[in-house]
Amino acid sequence: MMTPVCPFAKAGRPSEPSKKETSADTATIPPKCPLGYDSQTFKLGPLSCMICHALMFDSAKCVPCSHSFCQACISNFKDCPLCGADIEKIEADSNLQGLVDRFIEGHARIKRSHNAEDNQDSTNDSNKNEDKNNKRVIYEDVSLERGAFLVQQAMRAFRAQNIESAKSRLSLCAEDIRGQLETMGNTSELCSQLGAVLGMLGDCCRAAGDAGSAVSYFEESVEFLSKLPRNDWEIMHTLSISLNKIGDLKYYDGDLKSARSYYFQSLNVRRDAVKHDPNVPSQILDLAVSFAKVADVDRNLGDEDVAVDEFEEGIKLLESLTLKSEESALEQRRLSVMEFLKSQVAEKQTSDVSSAPEERTAEI
Repeated sequence: MMTPVCPFAKAGRPSEPSKKETSADTATIPPKCPLGYDSQTFKLGPLSCMICHALMFDSAKCVPCSHSFCQACISNFKDCPLCGADIEKIEADSNLQGLVDRFIEGHARIKRSHNAEDNQDSTNDSNKNEDKNNKRVIYEDVSLERGAFLVQQAMRAFRAQNIESAKSRLSLCAEDIRGQLETMGNTSELCSQLGAVLGMLGDCCRAAGDAGSAVSYFEESVEFLSKLPRNDWEIMHTLSISLNKIGDLKYYDGDLKSARSYYFQSLNVRRDAVKHDPNVPSQILDLAVSFAKVADVDRNLGDEDVAVDEFEEGIKLLESLTLKSEESALEQRRLSVMEFLKSQVAEKQTSDVSSAPEERTAEI
């Protein structure tokens, strides 16, 4: 499932003044979209589809009421969701879609003068105030919010099952990041962002039933995330998730040996994370789940003794885990994983060798 965490949440602005450069004589005006679209608030603008709450994609117009929505969103409706009128037919709204596409292409790319006195749009009153305060006003370049903006729109569309819309926004986001990589090189920040976005594209393809493309995106995600230092827990967690998702798809395809290889790589990433910081309960839980996945494949490959040892290793991890009273959600998950692992040890021989590990551990 697509991660709800925006990969741009921690990204700084390359062009914003540093603390050393900002003085009492300088004021900074944050970026703001004139139509109300931004990456911090959930606001529907005039170009939003009222069904998926994302920007219009493949815009379609209801006849006769003329209300417009995404084609994929409105296709299952017989009455207009806005006015209730009967839908006689649905027509492509190319004019509206052209406007949306131009808006996306130009969104937040308007650069404004770094000196307020040079801004011809400023009012006389504001100029007088700036002169009075004797402050240089810097307008931040809104284009640096483009990645977060696109990911936000993609996540809205994905939650509403408008997969093609989500893919379109994420593909544009990935294209932007690749362009930055060409000019700035493989920085940790850009590799992290691209790895996360590629993983989201993999989720879209998997949801659409395109396993081949999903594997390609997940593998590319792994490639970029593997370039990063292994001291960032969130990055390593994303890397382990991508590896597990490739393993799941290989498992569904019947390639158990490849599935085990990816599950085992994920297990090693999580084991390193626990060694680096053994006091993070969620990392220990993730490691226990990885043991469950590897053990499940080993059992299906006929390595029963190895599988039981791995199940028991996961149990030991969970038994040694002490959680605080306020960590009730983690405790619930710990008990769920523990129950699964113990049932597998007691079972000794699974009766459902065709059940995918993702399905069998879905609740954990």
